[in-house]
Amino acid sequence: MEFNSNIPISLQIKEYLLEKIILEEWKEEERIPSIREMGGTLGVNPNTIMKIYDMIQRDGIIYNKRGIGYFVSNGAKETIMKERRKTFLEKEMPAIARKMILLDISPEVVNRIYENEKGSLNKQDLNT
Repeated sequence: MEFNSNIPISLQIKEYLLEKIILEEWKEEERIPSIREMGGTLGVNPNTIMKIYDMIQRDGIIYNKRGIGYFVSNGAKETIMKERRKTFLEKEMPAIARKMILLDISPEVVNRIYENEKGSLNKQDLNT
């Protein structure tokens, strides 16, 4: 994983882990890599991973089975999606809409781009 120097590493790793759940690379009720495994995979101190695991455990995204490891919680994907939708619609979308208005970009143009991207994502899903 390449890190962006403008964003705290812990936030980037958290987003990376949540994306794994959204993409169902880590399914609900499945064990996820241990703190040490994840630290080694990403090349970061295990203490950093432990803080992130604690954070997403408090959010109900993962849970710990003592002596066995961490697992993805039931409903984790929907919990993540709900929060991301809320953030997008309340914080990001108004800025996008404003920019569209300023640049005179119609919703139809955006819809065409959206449909193209959606189609390419579906093709990627079929190829994996």
